[in-house]
Amino acid sequence: MSLYQAPLKDIQLLVENALTTTGLDELPTMADFDTELVNAVLEEAGKFAAGELAPLNRMGDIQGCRFEDGKVMTPDGWKNAYRQFCDAGWMGLALPAEFGGQSLPRFIAQPVNEMWLSANLAFIMFHALTQGGSEILMHFGSDEQKARYLEPLISGRWTLAMSLTEPNAGSDLGALTTRAVKQDDGRYLIKGQKIYITYGDHDLADNIVHLVLARTPDAPAGSRGISLFLVPKYRIREDGTLGEANDVRCTGIEHKTGLHGSPTCSISYGDKDTCYGELIGDENRGLAAMFILMNEARLSCGIQGVALGEAAYQQALEYALERTQGTDYRGGRERVAIAQHPDVARMLLSIRSEVMGLRSLSYLIAAQIDKAEHTPDADERKRLQDRVALLTPVFKAYATERANLMAGTGIQVFGGMGFVEETGVAQLMRDARVTTIYEGTTGIQARDLVFRKIQLDEGVALKALLDEIDADANRLEDLPQATDTLRQATGALRDQIVPMVSSGNLLRLNAGAVLLLEALGTLCCAWQLGNLAALALSRRDQDPVYYGNLIALAEYYFAHSLPAIQARLLSFEQAEAGIANYRFDD
Repeated sequence: MSLYQAPLKDIQLLVENALTTTGLDELPTMADFDTELVNAVLEEAGKFAAGELAPLNRMGDIQGCRFEDGKVMTPDGWKNAYRQFCDAGWMGLALPAEFGGQSLPRFIAQPVNEMWLSANLAFIMFHALTQGGSEILMHFGSDEQKARYLEPLISGRWTLAMSLTEPNAGSDLGALTTRAVKQDDGRYLIKGQKIYITYGDHDLADNIVHLVLARTPDAPAGSRGISLFLVPKYRIREDGTLGEANDVRCTGIEHKTGLHGSPTCSISYGDKDTCYGELIGDENRGLAAMFILMNEARLSCGIQGVALGEAAYQQALEYALERTQGTDYRGGRERVAIAQHPDVARMLLSIRSEVMGLRSLSYLIAAQIDKAEHTPDADERKRLQDRVALLTPVFKAYATERANLMAGTGIQVFGGMGFVEETGVAQLMRDARVTTIYEGTTGIQARDLVFRKIQLDEGVALKALLDEIDADANRLEDLPQATDTLRQATGALRDQIVPMVSSGNLLRLNAGAVLLLEALGTLCCAWQLGNLAALALSRRDQDPVYYGNLIALAEYYFAHSLPAIQARLLSFEQAEAGIANYRFDD
């Protein structure tokens, strides 16, 4: 099978569409980021993804990480690729130039990240951690902390790990027990254990800075009593050089279903009572700071779903065009490529349509983040921030759930050859499985959507989104059936979701939250594919095959996927059925 190749034509089109849709390209602060610059960055990132990262993906899966004598060793080739990654300045792509970054906006960073993730997800997982951790420091760190940590992190000399989860405190962070006791010199003595720490230990960089959530002795109970600390693996001298080892110890790495090249570590802090860290911001305000990184990680997870779907599509399409089996469904005796069988074409289009719809949504979110940061209009900033907050749990959960289905569909196209390891496509399914779990499970994202993003503001942000989708549906006048179907879907959501969420039926809301999220995710994909079809209709003469295919994708999705919204809403209306009466302890 061929290795991943960046789909630059699709990416460049959707970046352009996100800019014009949001009006980001009209802001004076974006003037330096013209088409020539954007395309140059995308092309270089695509070359790195295809030339350096993709060839290592299979090795990472087969060899995996090793834990020997208390040290973690990454797969062969990882170190060299990491050095090239850092030397090219990719680590600081969207981070400030004053600390060594490139200060590129999110609308460029998002497609770049997608290409890297498609090529080698296990390798590149450290990047979102550094991006989010650096943003925490920029928002909450002292001037001294920024000066001490940001340049080494952005240059890649150090990496960052997010240390939240504990053996008895997974998603319930309020139950964590790691302790932090303030010392006379202002530092804190840290003691506790953390698990599932991505890149918590490795051999790629000189130092690893752990962002550790912990409690001070007099902290309030629950999540209100959590503080955030910087805990480096090696202590940092006043001149910025590295000193002796801190009391931070990796006790092992997990043997996982997938992502074998990414070390998932168990970390012990303070075995010898000499683990020191420094507070970020104020005591008992750690969760607010960590949410910056968690939101970054959730958007990164969503784009992981897109990336895995693209990889599945590329591999399935290549195989379907090469594999001959059976005759044409219209008759004849000649064997044909399986891509000509309608059912295989259906599977390929199911992947392709999901990837394009979710990719378009992700680039739109990135452009909205950029515009919220740069617009001088306070009302517009608030509107965009509310929109991003609404879409983040939908994108994270829906894109990763679809990634699992897309990976499985890719294997189905291969048939028996997909179920054996020699073709490599099974890796996609194994790697995709965890994306619906880490950084907040699908159920957690759904509850966030229902209770914090819809119920809390009485559906105002949701109604604004539905109104915008209705307005965009007017552009599909040449596809009247698609327009009608899209409006029926927005009408059903408008008429049912807000009253349902306001009903106060907690059992129904909790049991059906994922159904609501899936309905909204399906609608958002249809919305984006409809917008792309409208654009394709206006440009069809320029490239009849390419733009004709975009129109066909929208037609496929509207016929095959959009009707599922009604089914999910119907199920939500009776989501408590059976759950209220079934007894698991019988």
